[in-house]
Amino acid sequence: MRNIADTIRRLNIQRSAKFSAFAPNLNTRLRPMSEFGSNPGELHAWTYIPSTTRPAVPLVVALHGCTQTAADYDSGSGWSDLAEKYGFALLFPEQQRSNNANLCFNWFATGDTTRGQGEVHSISQMVTTLADRHSIDRANIYVTGLSAGGAMTAAVLATYPELFRAGAIIAGLPYGSASSIPQAFDRMRGHGLQESRILANQVRQASDHQGPWPSISVWHGTADKTVDPINMEAIIGQWWHLHELSEKPIVTGLVQHHESRAWSDNEGVIQVEAHAISGMGHGIPIKSSGLDGYGTARPFMLDVGISSTWHIAKTWGLIGEQEAVSAERNAKSSAPSLTTEESRPVRRPVGGVIEDALRAAGLMK
Repeated sequence: MRNIADTIRRLNIQRSAKFSAFAPNLNTRLRPMSEFGSNPGELHAWTYIPSTTRPAVPLVVALHGCTQTAADYDSGSGWSDLAEKYGFALLFPEQQRSNNANLCFNWFATGDTTRGQGEVHSISQMVTTLADRHSIDRANIYVTGLSAGGAMTAAVLATYPELFRAGAIIAGLPYGSASSIPQAFDRMRGHGLQESRILANQVRQASDHQGPWPSISVWHGTADKTVDPINMEAIIGQWWHLHELSEKPIVTGLVQHHESRAWSDNEGVIQVEAHAISGMGHGIPIKSSGLDGYGTARPFMLDVGISSTWHIAKTWGLIGEQEAVSAERNAKSSAPSLTTEESRPVRRPVGGVIEDALRAAGLMK
C-alpha cells in the first residue's frame, strides 16, 4: 500500500500534468497526447502529425537528452521540419522533473527498463495508442534518441522489439550495461563494459521475442567527453552478435568526411551501421544549410556539417529516392576535396580484436 507522501506526490503530478504540462506552447508545433494507458513511468507525450497525411503513415519516436524538453529536442534536431516535408508522424515522450531532476530518462533503472514496467512500458503505450488513433503503418515504426534518450532508445528496442523496424542511438549506451547510478557514470566513462555476447544476451532476455530484430544505426562524436565513444563500439557489438553478422563490415568509408561502417546479414540487408563524427563532442550532429540541412545549433545540437536527422530518415526510407540523390549530389559538389590520407577509411572489426584491446586497457570485464 502506498503511504500518504507517495499519494500526495502522485496527486501533484496529475494536477501538474492537467494544468501546466499540456498547456499550449507557442514555441512548438507539437501537440500534447493524453490518456495513452496506465503510464507507469509517469511520462508526458507530445506528437506531430503532418498536414499532408496519407494512409499508412510511418512513425518516428524521438527521445530527448538530459536537461531537454520534447520541444527543445524537436527544434534543435529538425525532426518536425523533415516530417512535414515528407509526411510521417512523430511521437516525443517527455521526462518530468519529479522522475529525474535533470530530465534524463532513467535508462539505468531496472524498474524503468524492464518490459511491462516503468518508462519503457509508458513509451510502448504511447506508440500503440497513437497507432490506434491515427493511420500509422505498424510495419514502419522507428525510434531514436540522444544521450540518456539514446540509452533509453536501446532499452525500448530491447524490451519491445516487435514494435519497431529500426532504431538510431546517438551518443548513447548499450542496453543492460548499468543498473545503478554509480554504474551509469562508470559506463559513461567507458569503464566496466561487458563483452558483446553478454550484452547481446541482455537483449535476448529482455522479452520473449524471437526475431527478426530491429536494425540499428549508431552515431557518436569522437571527442565526446560525456559518454565515452567506446560505448558506440559496445552498442555495435551488442547488436552485431544479436543479428549474428560477419565480423568485418561490408562497407567502410566516409560520409561527408566522417567514418561510416555497415554490416549486413546473409541476404545482404544492412542491419547495423555506425557513424563516428570526427572531432564532435557530446550531442547530435546537425547541418544548418543545404538540401540535407536540418536542425538549429544550440547546446547538444552541434553544427558539424552533417545532419544525423536527415541521414537517419534516409536510411529508414522516409525520404524520397530522388530527393535523397539530389541532396547528396548537392552536398558532394559543395564539399572541399579530400587528400588521399583524409579519404582513407579506418577499418575496425567489432569482434575479438576490439574486445581484446578493451580488456588490455581495463575498459571491459
